[in-house]
Amino acid sequence: MHSPDIHVRSVGTALPGPAVDNAALARRFRMPSAWEQWIDAFVGTRRRHFAIDLDTGEIRHTPADLGEQAGRRALEAAGIGPGDVDLMVMGTSSPEMLMPATVNVIADRLGIDGIPAYQLQSGCTGAFQALDVAHQMLSTGRHRTALVLGTESCAKHFDVTADVAALPPAEQINGVLFGDGAGAAVLSTEPGPDPVVLRHVFCTLVGLGRPPGQIVEWFGRADRHSQRPPVVEDYKAIEESVPGLAADVLAELLDHLDWKEDEIDYLLPPQLSGVMTARITARLDVPNAHEVSCVTETGNTGNALPFFQLERALPRMIAGDRAVGISVESSKWIKAGLGLEKV
Repeated sequence: MHSPDIHVRSVGTALPGPAVDNAALARRFRMPSAWEQWIDAFVGTRRRHFAIDLDTGEIRHTPADLGEQAGRRALEAAGIGPGDVDLMVMGTSSPEMLMPATVNVIADRLGIDGIPAYQLQSGCTGAFQALDVAHQMLSTGRHRTALVLGTESCAKHFDVTADVAALPPAEQINGVLFGDGAGAAVLSTEPGPDPVVLRHVFCTLVGLGRPPGQIVEWFGRADRHSQRPPVVEDYKAIEESVPGLAADVLAELLDHLDWKEDEIDYLLPPQLSGVMTARITARLDVPNAHEVSCVTETGNTGNALPFFQLERALPRMIAGDRAVGISVESSKWIKAGLGLEKV
């Protein structure tokens, strides 16, 4: 039996609060002007959005809040209602709580019930993993329409009272790299008025014997006074590994789809930071493709980022255009990719 084409019907995104630029971040944490220049030169991310009030420490937006906004916008853009969704899958590295699953809270708020709903916990490839699960389940013909989400918030780990100058670089980097946000896409076996087909999506664990590139702790009552840092990033390991893994993903995508590099119209590269994205894009060397990046304006929003890229790419694609998306998860090393075609 022939599997149906899986179409990306729409995308919706959400960002919390006003944008925080590097100058505002340096002022808030009383860092010297050289720190702002360091962010510009070595990180390359200009702005990000936080779900927390940097002055008071109050959490203003939760992962469920952001996911609900993005999901509602995706449903409205697809011209469908909650009753049309028969599958939900979400990827996140920062669930609102351990239980109930954030995807189920979002479903409840959107008025969705009586369907399979899955939450995948993963770093930057979680959105690809969610798209992969939805794509496979839709391909069986048992489901018609899936709402796929990625939502992130670092507010739980953000200490506005911290002496940033005294923190080691592995902790400092997180405050400038990451931002909060959410994204959602409607996938369907039924094409919309402007059909884009998700031709292929894959995720592969490649972390055997490799130390984590990022660790995010989860503290409970018993260890809430632990002195372990909540988030640690081995930025050097990521710098060394991600470009090569991204090149592997591109090669695997092209081989599976039987596409050539000069047939790629849009490239959605990994979005760790502005500087890293530029380095990865140069390594991929797809000269005819238009790069679709947003990390310099949004910060690294983890599993939300691919949806921001899709939101920018889809309206620009015309019949026959092809796009590839690439992601690398550095906590325990996963590589992921997807291929899209406008038909």
